[in-house]
Amino acid sequence: MPTHAVLPAHQARSRESLRKLLDAAREALGRYGIEGATIPRIARHAGLTPGSVYRRFKDKQALLESAILEILERQEQTLQTSLAPLATKQVPLPEFAASIIKGMIGAYRANAGLLRGMRQFIQSRAGTPFWEKASALEASHFQHAVDLFLLYRKELRHPQPRMAVSLALRMVVGTLYELIVVVWPVQLKATRDLLPRDDDALAEELTRAFLRYLGVGT
Repeated sequence: MPTHAVLPAHQARSRESLRKLLDAAREALGRYGIEGATIPRIARHAGLTPGSVYRRFKDKQALLESAILEILERQEQTLQTSLAPLATKQVPLPEFAASIIKGMIGAYRANAGLLRGMRQFIQSRAGTPFWEKASALEASHFQHAVDLFLLYRKELRHPQPRMAVSLALRMVVGTLYELIVVVWPVQLKATRDLLPRDDDALAEELTRAFLRYLGVGT
């Protein structure tokens, strides 16, 4: 068989095994946390041997770094393909904000364990080149989200629109992270009467608070 036919096939298999490995690392991190996301467990989920994992990555930290950076890089694509078109088409601001916040709630619900594991791992690597790159990607995503809302600048009645949008988004993110990712169910049960009854009500209240702070509809 010609060499040029063998090489692409080998490269395709290599890319596919890497894809399975990164997917398995994300799954293990989300399901078992940092300590439980071991190389043998990740390899098993990927249908690979631990030895094949170590041929690609020197240790678990290097593997998780690659998996997390890929997640963060994909988020940039999501902003470009799903959120930016809504804003540039000038969907009404209340509808745009409601869509964004409802989508965030769904994403947090679906990925609570992974978000928790990612945050813990990134913080544990503070000061490393990985931490710097991850932080830069997160800052870029947040800035992009702020810029999308600033396309509606003329509708914002707050005297400092950029600061206000940034703070309003951080309040939404912080609330969702606290309620969905951090707080244990028993704690939520104890304060159930103090919270919206379900995710639809939570989305409605957060959207209302977000828009009112920006001076929209007041």
